[in-house]
Amino acid sequence: MADFDFTGPVSFPDLEKTVEQAKADAKTSSKEVIRSLVTYIDLTTLAGDDTRKRVQDLAARASKPFPNDPSLKCAAVCVYPARIGDVKEKLAELGEQDVKIASVVGGFPSGQYHLQSRVLECQLAAEDGADELDTVINRAAALEGKWKVVEEEILQMKRAGNGKHLKVILATGELKSVENIYRASLASILGGADFIKTSTGKESVNATLEAAYVMLEVIKEYYEKTGKKIGFKPAGGIRTVQEALEYVYLIKIVLGDEWLTPKLFRIGASSLLDNVLKEL
Repeated sequence: MADFDFTGPVSFPDLEKTVEQAKADAKTSSKEVIRSLVTYIDLTTLAGDDTRKRVQDLAARASKPFPNDPSLKCAAVCVYPARIGDVKEKLAELGEQDVKIASVVGGFPSGQYHLQSRVLECQLAAEDGADELDTVINRAAALEGKWKVVEEEILQMKRAGNGKHLKVILATGELKSVENIYRASLASILGGADFIKTSTGKESVNATLEAAYVMLEVIKEYYEKTGKKIGFKPAGGIRTVQEALEYVYLIKIVLGDEWLTPKLFRIGASSLLDNVLKEL
């Protein structure tokens, strides 16, 4: 078993330089790279007034966002658990087999619920037909340095999901430090995360390139020690094409082009798709 350190110093001397390089590289993108953004999008609605019609319209859009190119699809539709069945029904009606159904679970967005109910949400969402589960870490445990608690809770939610793809949200804007982002990333991966995700979109500070860099470095470290690839999903406040491209180029620098596939990279967004399509 590879050894990972939760107590030692954490330092990323290349963070600022790498982020600036990604921003510069993103300004030189081709149309093909911009087009690829569509395939990474988890098209999302997480509103209190979501209805069957709204999420089914979103599912139809994810299936065919660009009428001139029916092969171009979003990666997934992300909704609340109560709306999983609506998305499943619409995708089946369309004969759509490539777009995944993702659901937020685990006491989203705060995680401030009993572990039993958080675990049950994962189980029920999987039973209802979700392909992917976007859960949240216990931020209180993280802020108190209880990394084994964070890991064990993720492990329980992973088991309850019965093999469904688990994306673990760190809520990096609430973790206060680079050290906490590093250790939360590591605890989530050791607990069974298939992806680590920056934010719920509900925090006052959502996805940032700086937090993303730290998370990507953990993914790189884990891959180098175990040979297993973990996915990455920035979410929250990513609206413009330039913002999305900066994450693409950050991944290229830290992890390489092999991570630029929907199996390992997603972008959680609600309005990004419109802005991408305007540039195609």
